[in-house]
Amino acid sequence: MATIEVGKKAPAFALHDGTGKERRLKDFLGRPVVLYFYPKDDTSGCTAEACQFRDAQPKFGKTTAVVLGVSPDDVESHRKFAAKHDLNFTLLADPPSSKGVPKVCDLYGVWQEKSMYGRKYMGVVRTTYLIDEAGKVARRWDKVKVPGHAEEVLEAVKEIRRGVPASAR
Repeated sequence: MATIEVGKKAPAFALHDGTGKERRLKDFLGRPVVLYFYPKDDTSGCTAEACQFRDAQPKFGKTTAVVLGVSPDDVESHRKFAAKHDLNFTLLADPPSSKGVPKVCDLYGVWQEKSMYGRKYMGVVRTTYLIDEAGKVARRWDKVKVPGHAEEVLEAVKEIRRGVPASAR
């Protein structure tokens, strides 16, 4: 599936967090949602990204925004990853279906063909969505480069909180 365009309604989903509790996107209506997709728990790039969001969490909290990390890892993997790195935001498990495709990753268009050492395979392309209080995509970052990403997302959250129109972002 294709990524969701800015201005479109963010697709509804229900996924389990690291405690096994079901979390739904609609539970966060009225608050900005940072929905970031990453390939795998406890790998170097994914750990660096998670730690950036962890360290910026007090600033995100001041904006009322909620940060949700999504990967194809299971609930237990998320629980261990969050505990090991003292993560202070929610990780959501989107394990692959019987067809080998994580449903929400596919729904948001981040399950794509990748290549490593000449080998092609399907996986999560690091992508972040900023969803506004009304449940629409306010901003999207494709093929995210980790250094400085959390701060860039925080600035975008502040802009939507100030009412800066999408066309000016």
